[in-house]
Amino acid sequence: MSTLIMIAQLILGLSILVFVHELGHYLAARAFKIRVEKFYLFFDAWKFRIFKFKKGDTEFGIGWLPLGGYCKIAGMVDESMDKEQMKQPPQPWEFRSKPAWQRLIVMVAGVVMNLIVGIIIFTGVISHYEKEYLPNANVADGIYAYPAGREIGFQTGDKILKVNGKEVERFKDVTSANVLMGSVITVDRHGKTIDITVPDTMYRNYNKNIRDFFIEAHNFSFTIDSVLDSVPGSGKALVASPAFLSGLKAGDKILAIDSTPVTSYGLFREVVWDSKKKTLALKVLRKTDTLNLAVAVDSSGYIGILSVPPYKPKAYNFLSSIKYGNKDAMGNLWANIRGLGKIFAGKESASESIQGPIGIMKIYGGIWDWHRFWLITGLISVILAFMNILPIPALDGGHVIFTTWELITRRSVPQKVLERAQVVGMAILIAIMVFAVFNDVWKNFIR
Repeated sequence: MSTLIMIAQLILGLSILVFVHELGHYLAARAFKIRVEKFYLFFDAWKFRIFKFKKGDTEFGIGWLPLGGYCKIAGMVDESMDKEQMKQPPQPWEFRSKPAWQRLIVMVAGVVMNLIVGIIIFTGVISHYEKEYLPNANVADGIYAYPAGREIGFQTGDKILKVNGKEVERFKDVTSANVLMGSVITVDRHGKTIDITVPDTMYRNYNKNIRDFFIEAHNFSFTIDSVLDSVPGSGKALVASPAFLSGLKAGDKILAIDSTPVTSYGLFREVVWDSKKKTLALKVLRKTDTLNLAVAVDSSGYIGILSVPPYKPKAYNFLSSIKYGNKDAMGNLWANIRGLGKIFAGKESASESIQGPIGIMKIYGGIWDWHRFWLITGLISVILAFMNILPIPALDGGHVIFTTWELITRRSVPQKVLERAQVVGMAILIAIMVFAVFNDVWKNFIR
């Protein structure tokens, strides 16, 4: 069932984003009275289609191959390579007959739509799911520095002032992907201002799902707010949580672990994380009684308790949702641009960084969580915008380069050059797709 859920989420997410992208091209073309011959969600390779219908001059349909989609614009050299049409005299309703500035708008419209939708999705996630955030100014006790943070110079109790010279409003922005890819964080340490350099390799912790073990707002004395009755066990079946089995209860205050005083929630998390598959002796204060309990930490490094930070959160309003939705979308876009730069610079392995369909399915996960679904779909939307604007023939960016050249030089690019560039671009895209799919198979089933 989890595999089916992953497949369904992948298809739904891609369907939304491909439709939006092609809709951008379609609307821009129609605005300039350019005929659109086909509008397809997914590819109708070898003329196989799930269904189709025609409205006006356009054939709308759904193909069988869920690897993208296309908008066939009359009089344009595209993946259809319709050379017969291009041999005919230009018609006033064709793409090639329009001014270069109009053709440029048609080409960038898909990318713009993906960017806009990405911002809308991140804004919706903030307003509907997150609803509030922790202001950095409210983290009164400073951060808890986990091992990765301590290694680069952070100390527990440091108070975050700035990131790359800019003041921080939301505490979550301190551990964003962009920060973890190299930055300078300014802190207040006992009244002294100190700059700490985050190396550009810190993001690898994020990729390994141990983001919390950098620096977090966990430097507070805590009591247990709730104990989980069950947690996922082996095979993802639910089992009784270690905390529940140990007898821990909401309201308990953990005083010590194996004689080590627990001075903060961060210290507690660190000790438990480092004690996977071990049994810990807890000294617990329950109302006025002191108890000695034993808890067996599971293989994931958790015992199944929840504790809410004592810091007051702030609710997002309409304007701040838009502001931070845009910030999150652009931040994720810039992080992926930097990541691609690392691949080209040889600092990151392409095989480890590039995800194909199987990799994306696994990112979505086998549980249908709408919050996670929209976060990932928003992220993919801004990534698609960036990938499509790359100056590769056959992508929107390739067409933009040729059209921009025409705007600057006032000379049209020869038809033969456009056709050959399209062939080269298609070959590059097919090679990338084959690499991504093979890489997925290698990482998930062979290696």
